[in-house]
Amino acid sequence: MIESPCISVCMINADDERCYGCFRTLDEIASWTNFSDAERAAINAQLEERRAAFDPLADD
Repeated sequence: MIESPCISVCMINADDERCYGCFRTLDEIASWTNFSDAERAAINAQLEERRAAFDPLADD
């Protein structure tokens, strides 16, 4: 079983519905226990890219 990437620092951005603690979307967080290991692995593979793209000072 692939563990959750949650780091217990939940900061949900209402604009893009993403947690800036783990970088999963609200849908991914809510459905995590229902995902297969392959689906979890695919999400985990995207998290570093999401983290790298995060710029808290960027204007939307």
